[in-house]
Amino acid sequence: MSTAQPAGSNANAAASPAATSATNSEGLNQGLKTRHLTMMGLGSTIGAGLFLGTGVGIQAAGPAVIIAYIIAGFVTVCVMQMLAEMVAARPSSGSFATYADQAFGPRGGFTLGWLYWFMQMMIVGAEITGASFIISGWFDVAPWIPAAIAVVLFTGINLMAVRGYGEFEFWFALIKVVVIIAFLIIGILLVFGLLPGSDAVGFSRLSEVGFAPNGIGGIATAMLAVVFAFGGIEVVTIAAAESENPKESVHAAIRSAIWRIGVFYIGSVFLIILLLPYSEIGKADDASESPFTTVLSQANIPGAVGIMEVVIVMALLSACNAQLYGSSRLLYSMSRGGDAPKFFNQTNASGVPTYAVLLSIFFAIVTVALNYWSPPGLLTFLLNAVGGCLLAVWIGVIASYLKLHPELVRTGEITEVRMWGYPWLAWVTLATIFGFVTLMLFNQGGRLELASTAVIVAIIVVASLIVHHNSGANAQTLADRERVRAESD
Repeated sequence: MSTAQPAGSNANAAASPAATSATNSEGLNQGLKTRHLTMMGLGSTIGAGLFLGTGVGIQAAGPAVIIAYIIAGFVTVCVMQMLAEMVAARPSSGSFATYADQAFGPRGGFTLGWLYWFMQMMIVGAEITGASFIISGWFDVAPWIPAAIAVVLFTGINLMAVRGYGEFEFWFALIKVVVIIAFLIIGILLVFGLLPGSDAVGFSRLSEVGFAPNGIGGIATAMLAVVFAFGGIEVVTIAAAESENPKESVHAAIRSAIWRIGVFYIGSVFLIILLLPYSEIGKADDASESPFTTVLSQANIPGAVGIMEVVIVMALLSACNAQLYGSSRLLYSMSRGGDAPKFFNQTNASGVPTYAVLLSIFFAIVTVALNYWSPPGLLTFLLNAVGGCLLAVWIGVIASYLKLHPELVRTGEITEVRMWGYPWLAWVTLATIFGFVTLMLFNQGGRLELASTAVIVAIIVVASLIVHHNSGANAQTLADRERVRAESD
């Protein structure tokens, strides 16, 4: 995760005619604008969890699910602001993995980087599989066909210059944003009976079952259902290293993405609570059961199911595209720091880490294949680890921030982009996350997630011990490791 130009990378990328942007110290082109980063944050976060999973939290907590979303949103805002402070001071495509390396040495960066990379691969596989099943129903083809087409499409997109990728993701994510805004407008009109043939329902449904029909236990269950919905926005901090002005871009993008996500999630959930009877809201296995579809049907929107299917496919593919981008840049950065084979730090004429992209694509294919051919229980075990991995990464971010913040202040690297209330708010955020972990211990599904995560983390930690012991790169700081590699060269 060093910032020196590796010997094996394309040092002339910036001078290539294909490179239309400045090149940063890591050899990557700085072609992304703030609007690209903002939409990447939205695109990676607004997925099937919103359109299909919203009902789970509502069913568990009733209207009190809003509390769960606010608490989860608070944690997300704080974690992202801590990341923003570190990114503004020390931009790196390795993001939190680089900062864990700087704070706790090579094994910290190795563990956090590969843990997040594993999580991204599992998410990508699930998203491609989900989208392919919907598309296969449209054209009456086997699901693997649209899955293969999606893989080829994303390979091409992620191998193009980063500005081209940013434009694609911008418009891809914008479609979802437009649909959600339209949903919010339609929902508000329905609440007040302003659409033809609709009667005002106002806030009457809030009293049907009470604010928290299942008490504190219901809110706790909903917390587990909604906390993971905000995961994915971390990719913004990875992409910041390829933006024209990392400090300003990451701050503006995170701030913009967070409040928009808050409005979209909390606004949509609140409207669903107002418009639909509590007994009719639950888990949605497909677009026809989505509460969004039901609301659109109330508004007599023709083809509501078809519209939601298209939106869900776009949501899945947009999030998948953002995760593939993030995973390739993270792998590139880990390669530069000695946490992955060196050839992954090679870039093409457009400043794109080609081999890192191809490896992420390859494992995306493997993950998709596991949905069709895998030993019984293997895929379930791997997917169960995703939620726990996210919490582990967030814990790593907070720990890195608490360790690095005094150093950034002492060295004068700190910028005006800062986390608020150091160190107390960081500790409150950390305590809240451990509260989530405690709740998971009292939930059967949560216990399975924690057990799966523990196994994955243990494997990665053992791998870090082996890799850094065998390579001799067991120095305790990033600077030490760079000096060791320079002397060996």
